[in-house]
Amino acid sequence: MTDIALQDGPEIAALPARARVLRRLRLGDATFYALTQAAAIAVLALLGGVIIALLLGAMPALSKFGFDFVTTERWNPVTEVFGAIAPIYGTIVTSIIAMLIAVPIGLMIALFLTELCPIPLRRPIGITIELLAGIPSIIYGIWGLFVFAPFLQQYVQPALINTLGGLPGLSVLFAGPPYGIGVLTAALILAIMVLPFITSISRDVFEAVPPFLKEAAFGLGCTTWEVFRNVVVPYTRVGVIGGVMLALGRALGETMAVTFVIGNAHRISSSLLAPGTTISATIANEFTEAVGDIYTSALIALGLILFVITFIVLAAARYMLLRIERRIG
Repeated sequence: MTDIALQDGPEIAALPARARVLRRLRLGDATFYALTQAAAIAVLALLGGVIIALLLGAMPALSKFGFDFVTTERWNPVTEVFGAIAPIYGTIVTSIIAMLIAVPIGLMIALFLTELCPIPLRRPIGITIELLAGIPSIIYGIWGLFVFAPFLQQYVQPALINTLGGLPGLSVLFAGPPYGIGVLTAALILAIMVLPFITSISRDVFEAVPPFLKEAAFGLGCTTWEVFRNVVVPYTRVGVIGGVMLALGRALGETMAVTFVIGNAHRISSSLLAPGTTISATIANEFTEAVGDIYTSALIALGLILFVITFIVLAAARYMLLRIERRIG
């Protein structure tokens, strides 16, 4: 009995130390849980505060104009008559055109970097593309105004007018004189700006495809394009769609670059060469000049509309991803 007591003595003596360690671990877990929960609640509170601020600020304009605010084109600060359809139209059209240009080019660049590019060139090209994402938007705007727009005005837009201006259905889209600035110029600038996001994310998810899947397809005699279309894209479509939606959110909210090159005209034109405006460009141009309550409220209402458009786009993307994941199982 004495020997057993002596053997159990050290273990009994170590029990308080173990209890202290367990209490410290439980305290650490509880603290970590509280911090993460507070961070999540803070995000929701911040989002709710933004929504409430936008609603309160937009209420005077929405109360005065009602649903006509989003259906009329007239924008006259002197008479305080405002309509948001022209900025809404410009925001949606420029973003759609930008994505139609940037998505296929970005995917092809990502395919080239992961499958076709020589290994010594992959890293330099990848770094160069990622550097494009770090260029400030105002630099894109200055370059677009002083370099890109004159180039389009002198060479590209006249060729589009002469080539496509006479075709049925396309003559409306490419009508009018070559201004240089306009909706098409803004869309091209946006395409250049969102291209690095699409390319970088697509390249990362393409590299995550298990090599044996591609090797099996090549072993069956598939070409590189067939492997990309039938193996890589289906395996990575969730990540690719996420990258595209991230780029679309950037395009919808871009301000300075678009402000420089779109022309800032509050009117809707069927021609892509004509000047236009977007929601963010309108707010950036006119917020410092808004002296009346209705004028300021109209600009805040534009911000609310942009928030709603972005929320709808992201919600639709999330729903699409959920359906894809559910179908895949």
